[in-house]
Amino acid sequence: MTNEWPAVWPAPAKINLFLHVVGRRPDGYHELQTVFQFIDWQDDLRFTVTDDGVIARAEDVPGIDADRDLTVRAAHSLKEASGCRYGVRIGLTKRLPVGGGLGGGSSDAATTLLALNALWGLKWPLDRLADLGLALGADVPVFVRGTSAWAEGVGERLSPIDLPEPWYVVIVPDAAVLTGPVFAGLHLTGFRPPITIRDFRAGQGDNDLASVVRSRYGAVDAAWRWLEAYGHVRMSGSGASLFIEVPDSGHGQEVVAACPAHWRAHVARGRNTHPAHALLRSITHWGVAKR
Repeated sequence: MTNEWPAVWPAPAKINLFLHVVGRRPDGYHELQTVFQFIDWQDDLRFTVTDDGVIARAEDVPGIDADRDLTVRAAHSLKEASGCRYGVRIGLTKRLPVGGGLGGGSSDAATTLLALNALWGLKWPLDRLADLGLALGADVPVFVRGTSAWAEGVGERLSPIDLPEPWYVVIVPDAAVLTGPVFAGLHLTGFRPPITIRDFRAGQGDNDLASVVRSRYGAVDAAWRWLEAYGHVRMSGSGASLFIEVPDSGHGQEVVAACPAHWRAHVARGRNTHPAHALLRSITHWGVAKR
């Protein structure tokens, strides 16, 4: 146990082990079933609490404008909802691809909420943080709650699920998939009937969006056809990232070494718990961390 605040806060990626579209709500959003698992590929965040009440980035982040930065939006949201008088400067080391279906922006937002809840001395329960996070994005609550989860609704109704923690190879093709048009392109005459966790554990479940993405994005289709020579290919979220399970890190590195240079490839271990939660459990004293 420690009284020292972490210098770096992790924001891990997630993968969807399956994703079914089971209905459509009156507001136009689709009802989903999915399973989220974290992987040990992550962005890193740094927070410096200030007395001036100003929320700002410590430096520019390539590819992410300040007005679209979910870390800044999350900090503003928590400050407004809590009435906190403190500010923060946020540093972000961005490793996860933008728009890749790995939840990088949502994870950054969730880590911001978790960290500032501690650093500002707010002591909000996770339920309250998750509700606040949902307004920032449907994937934010699973990162806030910090466990692999069976998810329904738009992905916000979460039930913890214990999963194996295998090795994966994740391939990110050179494509930025737009989620809205993908859902609009489903052209479903009927929705898939819901399955149960038992069905999932028995091997049911794939990604209903994969065929739409492959038909619209040639780079994703090409990466899928290349990767299926090495294993059963799945797509995370609405793409573009693809992944396969591999026996161990060594096998994964062999696939990565063979991957065409114009795609990003990464070997990662599945994880059932969010690493920021382990940091929070190690802290014995919560108080405002001014530096």
